[in-house]
Amino acid sequence: MASSMAFKPFTGLRQSTPSTTHETTSFKSIKISPKIKASITSPKLSGRNLRVAVIGGGPAGGCAAETLAKGGIETFLIERKMDNCKPCGGAIPLCMVGEFDLPLDIIDRKVTKMKMISPSNVAVDIGRTLKPHEYIGMVRREVLDAYLRERATESGATVINGLFLKMDMPKSSDAPYQLHYTAYDGKTGGAGEKRTLEVDAVIGADGANSRVAKSISAGDYEYAIAFQERIRIPDSKMTYYEDLAEMYVGDDVSPDFYGWVFPKCDHVAVGTGTVTHKSDIKKFQSATRTRAMDKIEGGKIIRVEAHPIPEHPRPKRVQGRVALVGDAAGYVTKCSGEGIYFAAKSGRMCAEAIVEGSENGKRLVDEGDLRKYLQKWDKKYWPTYKVLDVLQKVFYRSNPAREAFVEMCADEYVQKMTFDSYLYKTVVPGNPLDDLKLAVRTVGSLVRAYGLRREMEKIDA
Repeated sequence: MASSMAFKPFTGLRQSTPSTTHETTSFKSIKISPKIKASITSPKLSGRNLRVAVIGGGPAGGCAAETLAKGGIETFLIERKMDNCKPCGGAIPLCMVGEFDLPLDIIDRKVTKMKMISPSNVAVDIGRTLKPHEYIGMVRREVLDAYLRERATESGATVINGLFLKMDMPKSSDAPYQLHYTAYDGKTGGAGEKRTLEVDAVIGADGANSRVAKSISAGDYEYAIAFQERIRIPDSKMTYYEDLAEMYVGDDVSPDFYGWVFPKCDHVAVGTGTVTHKSDIKKFQSATRTRAMDKIEGGKIIRVEAHPIPEHPRPKRVQGRVALVGDAAGYVTKCSGEGIYFAAKSGRMCAEAIVEGSENGKRLVDEGDLRKYLQKWDKKYWPTYKVLDVLQKVFYRSNPAREAFVEMCADEYVQKMTFDSYLYKTVVPGNPLDDLKLAVRTVGSLVRAYGLRREMEKIDA
């Protein structure tokens, strides 16, 4: 089944070659947008409220639509695939459960233990520093996304099953955007019906291959391919993954990322990703299955999924009354590849800026209102992105570096810092003395790993 899949080109994403390095996607080239005067003098709307369209019904779109509708905005959410099953590990941090008021019944598994497995198959147990109430939630995207869309509907948003095609730009500062889309209502057959919609502002939450981003010439960005297989394994094997997830690192599973086995309700999600060697993704996926073979033996592949994952923010994320959020904006972290929380958070923050700028839908908004969202986002999350960018460049560059990384993960101080930062979405300040000790241990791990490689090369020679 996996071998029959073919990858289509992703329009609007820059193709890479095996020689591409992470330096070409450095955050140094992304500048925080200048402050623009907000729309305190924007015209009041007469006889109606502000109308906003959200394109895309994933976590970013669902949270944006809910926030807009609750804030008095006439909201439309357009989503083509209501059963969206994006190939995503599905891990969410603990803070997201409370912050977004997620019901526990949409969480398949509460992971409290992780195994980080090195290129030489040295396994390190992670999770010793977790408190009794702390865990990483594992969700299926089709369940999470549907729940967030339903909540947006209950808040007053109009959810449209349709495919966004393009939009016509306004001819003046207060003219509407005209959206063109194909509606699927079950009455016109598979072809759907061409329709238009006029709105005052647009939020692009339509993923890495965003048509909204293309409409505003937001620019290209580097991207990874994520490939995932959902594998139903025997109950006796599933017991092993009851509250445990695995991450594999090594040139065999990915030259610049990692492979994973994440537990779901009745199956495991096995996947990998790469930026620099996209054409070899099936080979890396096969290696990931091989590394986990004894634990997933007897399993049956029930679904195969592939999708582009952005590697850094787009050069442009706001233009006029159009803003990008989630994967469309490029909000996926390096090193971990995490994007669900950041998608939901960016959708909500963007919508809050529109609600505030429009005085709960009573005024027209302008670019200044949307740039307030960008300024808050960059101030809050830029450090997190920078730290993970550095970690990926240091520890994912070679197998010796990965061996050192796994060895370092055995340190309880590292585990505490890592989990606290992940679970609560902040860059946790460390203890200076412990940080110094960690730096010394890190250098030692790197030296030992490279020394081992030299000895192995002598034996091979």
